[in-house]
Amino acid sequence: MNVNILETTIEIDETAIAESPAVIREQVRQYERGDRQTFDLTVTVPNGVSGKVMTALTNIPYGETRTYGEIAAELETTAIVVGQACARNPVPLVLPCHRVVGSDGGLKGYSAADGVATKRQLLDLEARVQGTTPIQSQLPTQTGERTS
Repeated sequence: MNVNILETTIEIDETAIAESPAVIREQVRQYERGDRQTFDLTVTVPNGVSGKVMTALTNIPYGETRTYGEIAAELETTAIVVGQACARNPVPLVLPCHRVVGSDGGLKGYSAADGVATKRQLLDLEARVQGTTPIQSQLPTQTGERTS
């Protein structure tokens, strides 16, 4: 299913979520308005390291980021494995892989919607809701460029 958020569309595999598409869409709308910081959805994650990574994503607090390396160290794997699992996330946004950044704070990649641009928008939204400065807009992207 596709959900609209921040003037883009994110594809979510609704078969990985027990709740109905209507419930999913409503929670996404609440998130976009700033009324929801966590999703109250039952998500089926895969077995193995990918499932462990996806579960670890849910432990990243709203408005914060973790590096691929930090998650890798926690799970005793590598940053590349974490990145690969994030890229296969069937429910981006719900399992917040947008909160995972490179060791230099760079946004690196995002498998949903418009890639890094959407990742930046999601992080900026969370910062605004929390009343903090969206520092991610000052950080390098995957190409090393800085934006202002």
